[in-house]
Amino acid sequence: MTPLKMLKSPLWVADIALGGKSFRDNPIIGSRSLNERGFHIRRMAFAERMADMRRRQMEHLLPADDRKFFHENGYVVRHNVLPADVFKAVQEELEQNEFAAREMKQGRTVTRFIGLTPAILKKLPGLKAAVGADIFQQGLRYVASNNADPLVYLHTVLWDLDQKRKDPQTNFHSDTFHSTAKAWLFLKDVELADGPFQYVSGSHRLNEVRTKWEYEQSLTAATSRDSNHAVGSFRISEDQMQQMGFEKPVSFAVPANTLVIADTHGFHARGIATRPGLRVGLYGSVRRSPFLPWAGGDVRSLPGIKGYQTEIFGAYLDWRSKKGRGVSHVDVGKVKATDPAVR
Repeated sequence: MTPLKMLKSPLWVADIALGGKSFRDNPIIGSRSLNERGFHIRRMAFAERMADMRRRQMEHLLPADDRKFFHENGYVVRHNVLPADVFKAVQEELEQNEFAAREMKQGRTVTRFIGLTPAILKKLPGLKAAVGADIFQQGLRYVASNNADPLVYLHTVLWDLDQKRKDPQTNFHSDTFHSTAKAWLFLKDVELADGPFQYVSGSHRLNEVRTKWEYEQSLTAATSRDSNHAVGSFRISEDQMQQMGFEKPVSFAVPANTLVIADTHGFHARGIATRPGLRVGLYGSVRRSPFLPWAGGDVRSLPGIKGYQTEIFGAYLDWRSKKGRGVSHVDVGKVKATDPAVR
């Protein structure tokens, strides 16, 4: 081992303990020798046991019917989430206000992120009520198996059908090797032509076929030509999923005011749109070290951090940009949530 690798080895070990997933960037995670001995799949199995333990501590956060449905399918769906007056107020706030935004371009798709800090929400009672809705906050925590403050954005997905480059998010994939949650409270109707979110029911659990497939991927992921696959966000084809016995993906073409919360350890994808348009919604996510036995005690819930995650992340991106380092989420100034893409 070279001196540089010796210096880096404690960082690689810490990365493993904290939930690092990259086979390419961490030679311990990507070690074929270790993975032939079951390192990756044992790590997954341990993370799943810890997630189950944490969820048992949070059963009060989600009604029994929703918990049962989630454990069978890997997601929760609710219609008519916001009361009519709150939903109307949110629609008006979207139309009347411009927000500081960042955009990420992937192939022909641009995703716009608008951070919703306490200072912004103080002026917008509709969005404040939406962000604070029990099912949004508590459902995210339960599905993620962590009682942590969610990262929350106004979230717009825009696509350009004239672009030839493929959006990598339209390939079915798992975000990481352990349970993590993303939520979308759709604020406009989503039809099939808009390329809705798709999810493979039951794929969030480490059953026999998923274990075998994960084992096979772990042996070669470090050298994969697909950069997303190489860093631990495994891609999978629909043929492979069918061979594994999974049902056809559920496509969430849903009316406005529908909430979907998914464990994105399960296989999912962005649908391919067949007409110009956009999707806009309230987006939340929770991800934390997967190996902790307790559900609470997260630093992001401390005063001064809670509610300000998007602002802290934005400051970090600005720092990187000033240092001349590339950033995926580019500052595009103030726009309305439904404006055309800037990038």
